[in-house]
Amino acid sequence: MDKHVRNLTILAVVSVLLLALLLIWYANRPAEGIKPQAATGRAGTADPASYRAFLKDDLFFDPEPGQAVTVRESENTVPRLYMTATSIMKDIRIMIQDEDGEPVKGISFYVKVDPLGEYKDLDRDGLIYIPELKAGEYFLTMSAVEGYETPTDPMRVSVKEQLEYTVIDDIMFYVYTEDEVDVAAEDTAVQEAGADADETEHTGRWEGTDAAFGIDVSKYQKEIDWQKVAAAGVEFAIIRCGYRGSSTGKLVEDPYFERNIKGATEAGIGVGVYFFTQAVNEVEAVEEASMAAALCKGYDLDYPIFIDVEGAGGNGRADGLDRHTRTAIVKAFCETAINAGYHGGVYSGRYWFYNNLNDDELQDYTHWLAEYRANPLFTGKFRIWQYTSSGSIDGISTRVDLNRIWQ
Repeated sequence: MDKHVRNLTILAVVSVLLLALLLIWYANRPAEGIKPQAATGRAGTADPASYRAFLKDDLFFDPEPGQAVTVRESENTVPRLYMTATSIMKDIRIMIQDEDGEPVKGISFYVKVDPLGEYKDLDRDGLIYIPELKAGEYFLTMSAVEGYETPTDPMRVSVKEQLEYTVIDDIMFYVYTEDEVDVAAEDTAVQEAGADADETEHTGRWEGTDAAFGIDVSKYQKEIDWQKVAAAGVEFAIIRCGYRGSSTGKLVEDPYFERNIKGATEAGIGVGVYFFTQAVNEVEAVEEASMAAALCKGYDLDYPIFIDVEGAGGNGRADGLDRHTRTAIVKAFCETAINAGYHGGVYSGRYWFYNNLNDDELQDYTHWLAEYRANPLFTGKFRIWQYTSSGSIDGISTRVDLNRIWQ
């Protein structure tokens, strides 16, 4: 065979072989847009790169009329838990949350805090509070929970030495409704404004004065017709937003707060709020002010957020505080309210201002005085005067506290 002819024959054979290989590759290439994946090791799991993968897709073919379509549930059906932790001052607040960011209730969680030991969510509310810690770095590890996927990496928390008077962002997770507490044991504020000793207490609206006329209300006034209240000449209302339980110290929202502040605002009445305190330290005062600020979000306040400082029948958790501690609590509350963009104020009776507080340290905050007589004997500075608890106003079915701006 001629050399030239032999070379052409070899070239033709090689070309045929290359073309055959190209056709084989083209027929078995991965479909466009599908990337080959490594095998998962799970039985029955199809390789997405396989050209037969569509045969295992229940939704690929249109169903016959009347034929039910079966949709496979995700193989990863195990719910996941999350852990968050913060520090206000010398403490750690731990929250176990679900995928929606809500505390997980009904399960006893265990968290190891290095180097302290293990802590348990005793009341199964998804929250663990560890107080009275030394400042420094701590590492938190959540124990495994059957039926859940839990975090495995330790979480570092820096415990603060000094208190910052700033709103606690997640405070509403720590707030209870009255349906969740023993109201008789928790809501025990006792009015200590002093009796009508000289029989001059005024129970109606003051005439002959241009001072703004107001009321203060809580759940005890029940349903209020705020349009009638406004028509009766009420110009401002100080509304209770909540209280700290006298027994357990739980934060509780007043069940009538939202409807009261909405009703008063819609009626054109100026509003402020107050919170009955049973805080025993500054950290708890920051919690209380944070709760009040959170509840007031979305409303324009014309008057301050007041801390209500009075007794709880002698058995309240804060009844035995010394005046220095109580004064520090008032300052922490008011400063937190101010840092949240509100005015801070303190409510109490003459006796308490004189004997249970260092009032000279509280002059930067609006004073709301409770004293029931024609002319108050309190010699300190105050802006609002609650002059009776026996008033009556059209639109309110119960007796109500009456107030005026003190000129």
